[in-house]
Amino acid sequence: MNIQIIVNDNYHDKCFRELVNEPVSALRGVTPQQADALREAFGISTIGELAELKLVKWARAIRTMATAESEPRESVAKESLIDDAVEMTFPASDPVAIESSITRIEVPPDKVDASSDHQAATSIEANNEQALGERALGPGGEKKAGVA
Repeated sequence: MNIQIIVNDNYHDKCFRELVNEPVSALRGVTPQQADALREAFGISTIGELAELKLVKWARAIRTMATAESEPRESVAKESLIDDAVEMTFPASDPVAIESSITRIEVPPDKVDASSDHQAATSIEANNEQALGERALGPGGEKKAGVA
């Protein structure tokens, strides 16, 4: 490890065993005022005491465990469901549009009247005729005027 990037210039010639007993202000970026604040708040005077601070150890443990922790099952399930829904809506196999100027369909396709095209249309019409006393659907499936 290049010790020159983590300690101030006055401490470059020291080994790690010596740095443990040096003041916190020996660390690059720690001002004397910050070192005084650490001493007042936590009773820390040396780099070794800072490393042994219970709060620092807890913070490191939490960070270490956070990287190893898996995501909650609800989060994974939601993401999976969203991915599946998007994939079903916009499959990756859809062809790329050749002409991007098409924005709408000018003439809608002919559609079959669902009321007369249903597989049970005959029995439905018979039931309607019995209930209403007349045909609810006219020839070809058109509704009669005034009939809901």
